Amino acid sequence: MGGPSGPATALSGRAAREALGELVSHARIAGRLTRGHHNLNYIVPAPSWLDPLAGGPLVMVRERQRSALPVVIRTWQDEAELLRSISGVLPHVPRCLLKYGDVAVMSYVDGVPVSSVCPRGKPVDQHLVRALAELLADMAQVGRKELPPLPPSWPRSSRDSRAFLRTLALATETLVRQRNWKKFGGLFAMLGIPEDAMVRFAERVPAMISRPFSLLHTDLHRDNVIVSYEAGPPLICVDWELATYGDPLHDLATHLVRMGYSDRQWDEVVDAWRSAMMWRRPKAVNGLERDLRHYVAFERAQSVYPDVMRAATSLGESFDQRDLDAATSAVYWALQQAEEPLRLKNVPDEKAIERILFRWNVSHGKRHSRDRAVSSISWVRDRRVPPHPNFPVSAVQEALFEEGAASADRVFKGTAHLSTAVRVKGVPYPVMVRRKVGAGSHRERRFLNEHVVLRAIEDSGVAVRAPRVLALGTSELGDEFTIHSFEGPKGEIQAPDHPAGGLLPQEADDLVNQLHALTEVDCATLGDDSYSSGAGFHEQLCEELIRMVSALPKETLQLAGQLGLPTSSFRLEQILGRHRVTHRRAVLLHGDLNPWNMIRRADGTGLTLIDWEMAMVGDPLCDLVRHMHLTPTLPEIRTRLFERWSQLLPEECTRGWRLDWRVYRWIEMVRSAYVDLDRLVTRDSLEAPNVSRAVSTYAMTLTAATATMGLRAKATANPYLALALPHGDH
Repeated sequence: MGGPSGPATALSGRAAREALGELVSHARIAGRLTRGHHNLNYIVPAPSWLDPLAGGPLVMVRERQRSALPVVIRTWQDEAELLRSISGVLPHVPRCLLKYGDVAVMSYVDGVPVSSVCPRGKPVDQHLVRALAELLADMAQVGRKELPPLPPSWPRSSRDSRAFLRTLALATETLVRQRNWKKFGGLFAMLGIPEDAMVRFAERVPAMISRPFSLLHTDLHRDNVIVSYEAGPPLICVDWELATYGDPLHDLATHLVRMGYSDRQWDEVVDAWRSAMMWRRPKAVNGLERDLRHYVAFERAQSVYPDVMRAATSLGESFDQRDLDAATSAVYWALQQAEEPLRLKNVPDEKAIERILFRWNVSHGKRHSRDRAVSSISWVRDRRVPPHPNFPVSAVQEALFEEGAASADRVFKGTAHLSTAVRVKGVPYPVMVRRKVGAGSHRERRFLNEHVVLRAIEDSGVAVRAPRVLALGTSELGDEFTIHSFEGPKGEIQAPDHPAGGLLPQEADDLVNQLHALTEVDCATLGDDSYSSGAGFHEQLCEELIRMVSALPKETLQLAGQLGLPTSSFRLEQILGRHRVTHRRAVLLHGDLNPWNMIRRADGTGLTLIDWEMAMVGDPLCDLVRHMHLTPTLPEIRTRLFERWSQLLPEECTRGWRLDWRVYRWIEMVRSAYVDLDRLVTRDSLEAPNVSRAVSTYAMTLTAATATMGLRAKATANPYLALALPHGDH
């Protein structure tokens, strides 16, 4: 590394390095310390050898912390170089007097931060608002020729606002999200932040009005603006580490959000900014009303990464409930702000966030103040599931411990569960810790407890490949969990392979084999009080569909009526009551055999069936037909399924199927017309692949459903309905 850089001093070379070292040592011992997110700042008296340069009795020794979390975008790595470049056009910015490695000696701006004059949560005085707007307008006069070289990724055009915002989003992806994913990816996944959230944001940036680029501070909040004691400008900006070059609207957006202005003061700030800009750079206000919201959305979207990471790491080696509550509130606020711009789905509530943060911190070696040991995980067994002979209490504790530290590729978030795959010492196979997500309400009723179904399958010894229930309980903060065997490639934890394009011939045969095996499960062990008798199953299925439709939200029912779907229970009952089916013996049904509830086995031996939450007892024909409705099925595969099914299952389970299968297919079309419409209206679980596929073809679903009911889908000019009816190729 070379010698100290900066303005000439009476010292040079080795003497300068030694003098700087002494100054740093003195600053660490006796200096007044202020902490930034990435720096330690010490205020000390200016040494005699810097007197001619300091411009005052004090200097600031800034020491960059390389170990700090990489949570920001740095256009220029060297703040000192930037300050030297702009000092001629913005003479009142701090000056770098001397720099060596990660230590810089800066001139000290004597004054108090705006946060002392107007604390956060309080309105900012109107005179200060105008002065802050003037600061931003002054920066807009600094062009590219006064600045250090820009990174190669920067837009070539100095007016392309859309390219600039896309550059910011992709820089967040590479410099923030990717750099932290290894450590925090599992936490982000548990909180519902997809791995590609920021890339998708970049793809959605719309066309924007062109504005001339300029110098931007991008971190102009109450602590970074000093009300100066000296003669000269009333306000001075400090901490230029995050400065960049681009659209001035970005600087206004970051200022609006980070200053913490109340909603009532936003218009005042925007008007002050517009007035100041009209005098300095009038073209910078082009498209203000249209484009400011895009930059505000980006600021709220990108902030979720640093805010979550800082909150998660804010808990000390031993934290108490107050610490956990503060971190929980910070994460909840960040997720709420990012929910719309990042299109997050199923944002957890504060109680769920508290549990996630607790598990993540404990698994990373921290401890709650009431814990006896770091590795001690407190939980209460649910007596409905007795201890598993191959999974003792210690294994449960270790699985819960490892859950919090899991990487993102081991966290699988579905429509109803957050599932985390972990390894446990002494257990030869991976296991899956599953927790419910969402409010727990379902469009369609659950008739059986999944753990009861899986235990019955295991105990029966039938040839059905399904997860084994290893534990059921409630962890320390009151959230229920289930531990299952992990069903994936033998001995490996990786994303499962689902038959999304439909079943291969040998997989179709294997599925029928397993449906046959389900007929041998003793349904009396399931404790089912509904659909327990084969007689009347079809009628009960129709009644349940009518109940589900009547319970849909008002908005969904209104839209259903506009589209031509019956919304009256009486009318729907009339339509559904047109058909009857043959009585067949009731058996255990999976209830939801869509492609993502089936996993291809690596050895090619067939399928494993997962997610048994919608299991019920009823007509075996219903399970097969529902599978073919939910899964792309070629005509030859459909024929193969029916032929093998009708030959393999006992006659009491198949009689009359040739006439009745179309009745069940018709019911499935009607059911999907309502369920998928409600998902479109509520935007619920649209990120799940099975849901995404269903809603993308809703126009065809609606046409088929109304046709089978003898009705006609209504055309409408309502623009919302165009959004509700995407074409199948989108």
